[in-house]
Amino acid sequence: MNNSCLNLSDRVAVVLGGTSGLGQAIAIGLAQHGADVVPGGRREDRLQETCAQIAASGRKTLHVPVDVKSRQSIEAFRDRVLAEFGATDILVNAAGTTFRRPTVDVTDSDWSAIFETNLTGVLHACQVLYEPLKARKRGRIINIASLGSYLAFHQVAAYCASKSAVLSLTRSLACEWAREGICVNAIAPGVFPTELNSALLRGTARGDEILMRTPMGRFGQPHEVVGAAVLLASDAASFVTGQCIAVDGGFLASGVNS
Repeated sequence: MNNSCLNLSDRVAVVLGGTSGLGQAIAIGLAQHGADVVPGGRREDRLQETCAQIAASGRKTLHVPVDVKSRQSIEAFRDRVLAEFGATDILVNAAGTTFRRPTVDVTDSDWSAIFETNLTGVLHACQVLYEPLKARKRGRIINIASLGSYLAFHQVAAYCASKSAVLSLTRSLACEWAREGICVNAIAPGVFPTELNSALLRGTARGDEILMRTPMGRFGQPHEVVGAAVLLASDAASFVTGQCIAVDGGFLASGVNS
C-alpha cells in the first residue's frame, strides 16, 4: 500500500446495509483500499459472505448482525466494533428499502416503514457513532442518497421523500459537526439494478425510460460507486463536507438526449 491520500490502511469502516447491493460493493471496495471493514446487516448468510470477501482482501472484519430499525441494535453493534478495533473512522449508511405504489394508496404504516429504515436509521447510526468518530478527529460519514433526493419517480413518493430528507440531514450534520473533525457527505447513485429494484427495471417501460434519460445509455454497475466512497472516506476529501456526489451516468445533468 502506498502513501496516497486515498490510502485507507489505518482506518476502521462500518458499512450499515453492507451485505447486499451497493452497500456490499462499498464495503468490499473500502477493504480493497486498505480499511478494516465491518459490514452491518440482518441476514447471517449475507454477513458471512461479505465478511469472507473482506477477509480475502487481507483486512480485518467482524461478523455482527444489526437491525438499523433499532437504536439498541446499533448501539450493541457499535460496542462490539469498539471492543474489537478500539475505534471507528468511517460510517457508511447504505441500508434502504422501497416499494412502488400509487401515493393515494400508501398507508400510514407503509410510509412509516420507509422512513424508519431510510431516514431514522441513518439518524440513529450517526448519533450512535458520533462519539467514536469525533474521537478520531478525522471522522467520515457517507450517506447513500438517491436521484430521488432531487427528482420525482413515479409512484415511489415515500422513497423519494425519505431520500430527500437524507440529503437534508447530511447537510445539517455536516454544518453541526464540521468543527468536531467529522465530514458528512452523501452519494446519489444513478440507477443500479439490485435485488431491491431489478424487477422494476429489467425489460420494463420504466427501465427503458431511465436508459433514454441517461446520457451513457446504460445502468450502473456496483463497483462504479466505490471510487466516490473511497474519496469521501479518505484524507483527499478532508475539506469536503455537506456535499453529494452523483454517480449517475449523467442522469441529473441530462436534458434532451435525442
